[in-house]
Amino acid sequence: MPFNLHSVANIISWVISPVVVAPAAYIAVVMLGYGNDANSMSYLMVLFAASTLAPVLLISGLKKTGKISDYNITFREQRFLPLLVLVAVNVLGYEFMKQLHPPRLLTGILLFNAINTVIILLITLQWKISIHLFILSSSVGLLFMQFGVVALWLLLFVPVLMWSRIFLRAHNFTQTLVGGVFGFAVMVAELKWWTGL
Repeated sequence: MPFNLHSVANIISWVISPVVVAPAAYIAVVMLGYGNDANSMSYLMVLFAASTLAPVLLISGLKKTGKISDYNITFREQRFLPLLVLVAVNVLGYEFMKQLHPPRLLTGILLFNAINTVIILLITLQWKISIHLFILSSSVGLLFMQFGVVALWLLLFVPVLMWSRIFLRAHNFTQTLVGGVFGFAVMVAELKWWTGL
């Protein structure tokens, strides 16, 4: 297949996708921030199960049964069920994480993932916000809270992903912009409140 802009946009959309970006951020937070903690791998397993394993299995199952038309869940009307299940997954992950008595930031990740998924679900009833951009920018917000301003250079990926999603006609400019701005602002505000920073 000839190399073209559509191929580039598609690669970007898959590489900077929620199931890649979120676990990458969690690996950085846990291994660089709490790598010496005896339970660090357990923290990572709970976060990985909630952010990658459960969504991949859920979306694959829904695609196989015809509940969704594609893996990106392009159609807004098809997003309600998977989002609802992911709320439950993150609540369950939060309860599991609490049993490990982790640093407060880590329980906050799962708690606010559940809350933010509810917000996205409610928005989805009327409008199609970009989940790709929301997850990317909220992940940068998490890294900013853990590592400071050095993490902000990752925001350079936001316009790249915006271009990809718009080019693929998955979203319009406003949907990607709102997803990006809202994701970062909400995650930073939530974690500041949760951790008392």
